[in-house]
Amino acid sequence: MALGTILASGLLLAGCDRGLRLDMHIQPKLKPLRASDFFADGRASRALPANTIPRGELREDTYYYSGMIAGKEGDVMPFPVTREVLQRGQERYNIYCSPCHSYVGDGNGMIVQRGYRKAGNFHDPKLMAAPIGHFYDVISNGFGVMPDYSAQITPRDRWNIAAYIRALQLSQHGTEAMVPAGTKLSDSTEPESPGAERK
Repeated sequence: MALGTILASGLLLAGCDRGLRLDMHIQPKLKPLRASDFFADGRASRALPANTIPRGELREDTYYYSGMIAGKEGDVMPFPVTREVLQRGQERYNIYCSPCHSYVGDGNGMIVQRGYRKAGNFHDPKLMAAPIGHFYDVISNGFGVMPDYSAQITPRDRWNIAAYIRALQLSQHGTEAMVPAGTKLSDSTEPESPGAERK
């Protein structure tokens, strides 16, 4: 009986202990931009240490992050275009761009076929002549009814997509003169099926 009384008293005191200390939601803390007597300058918010820049905020290569040179769309890639760049660009293009622009870039993607306003046709002479920085800028900032994709697509992938768009344009308007000397062209206009054996 005495043991039961001691246990009951212990549980009761443990429950009362909660009221004696501050819970986390009412703990003393400094709220941003409020006055505080804790620091000598009287401010709760602290300034960044001298000569520091928050992660991701240092963007010294303005062309890489804007696609602009002296306020105009640039026409150079900020890094070499390799097979991997084009493959990554194609993958990202197929995910983010093809629903409106289609897989061949004619602006007649599935969303357009279902009633959305026609998207830009990358084979239009105006867009064929557009500098590559134009595509980066439009992906970053949007244009007309196209929203910006800066939250969904990293700067590197925006450049990868821009490079792939340029390759897509060239693939649809290639001429025999563009083929390197000594390369044999096939007479067939039909693409080879993926499972076909080469002779």
